[in-house]
Amino acid sequence: MQQQYQGWADERFGAVADVFAANFAEFPELGAAVSVFAGGRKVVELWGGTADERTGRAWTQSTVVPVFSCAKGPVSISAHLLAQQGRLDLDAPVARYWPEFARNGKQAITTRMILGHRAGLPALDAVLSFEEIAAWDPVIRAIEAQQPLWEPGTTYEYHGHVFGFAVGEVIRRITGLTPGAFLRKELAEPLGLPVWIGLPESELPQLARLVEAEGRRPMPGPEHLLTRIVTMNGALVFPGLDVPHGWNDPALHAIELPGAGAVASATGLAGLYAAAVTGLDGGERLLSADTVTDAVREVSSGAGFLGFDMGARWGSGVLLDSPAFRRLLGGRSFGNDGAGGQFAFGDDEFGVGFAYVANRMIGHGDARATRLVDAVRGCLG
Repeated sequence: MQQQYQGWADERFGAVADVFAANFAEFPELGAAVSVFAGGRKVVELWGGTADERTGRAWTQSTVVPVFSCAKGPVSISAHLLAQQGRLDLDAPVARYWPEFARNGKQAITTRMILGHRAGLPALDAVLSFEEIAAWDPVIRAIEAQQPLWEPGTTYEYHGHVFGFAVGEVIRRITGLTPGAFLRKELAEPLGLPVWIGLPESELPQLARLVEAEGRRPMPGPEHLLTRIVTMNGALVFPGLDVPHGWNDPALHAIELPGAGAVASATGLAGLYAAAVTGLDGGERLLSADTVTDAVREVSSGAGFLGFDMGARWGSGVLLDSPAFRRLLGGRSFGNDGAGGQFAFGDDEFGVGFAYVANRMIGHGDARATRLVDAVRGCLG
């Protein structure tokens, strides 16, 4: 198994390398990477396998990959940073920052309700084209026109893509920057982290190509709310890897799709969470202990609007330690996962930033990342 991967792990974290190698032997892994920071210092940097199955191009240290809803992590960290700076009150009506949002029964919806998937806006009635989604403003107009599916705050359902556009527009109204531009200017570029919402063409040579594992469950029919949530009413085919505007299409990665359209390396995501909870290499932490306390307070759990309960627990924009869905390190852990099994989180109690990324899509909550998190937990004792 030794030849399957490259990189290094501090002696204390050798078990992470063992599990990373075992994942290649025991799963249909193609290409993958895992990165761990502890106390603001990188302690694991491993990568291996194939970035592009068609050409045989190897996965390298600088390979980036679509990470789907891991995008919600950077967007949520951005919102909490603005709250910490006193520029955003998460419990004030969204309309304070975005007056047009208040139409059609949305006047009492807060940013925290959107972050906690409680706003009643999991999908839009409007059927938009890819070009309209790429243009940003048509989506914002559709959100303004949308009537909530339930009385805001009374129940929850995963807000898929609307999450990113709605929180993203709040960020834009406050800062003048779209969420992808805010991420790069305020966080990723100053910290030197390879994570984007809206991938520049210059990064395409580093992009891994997604493939789908056999046996993934198909989506329900196009009218089903779950399918509408995930595909924006069919404009974004899922998984639809190799169709026009599919998840291997550079045109898709070029646009800002802040609910599910991030592209990153494991180091980019792990480094962002580490920066949030500890700071990097002696730098100041982005989010204070009080801000993290606010983020990890449970907002939603149990059976949602669609009636099924995956066991996930949600704070304000972040997945919490969820023993029935994904066990993390403890009550201060917060992160987000991606539709292909990618996962990233931070924890300020243990001082950890973690990310696992892969291009073989097995599914939400599959065991590959969970085994790596378990290994990290064991290494921390």
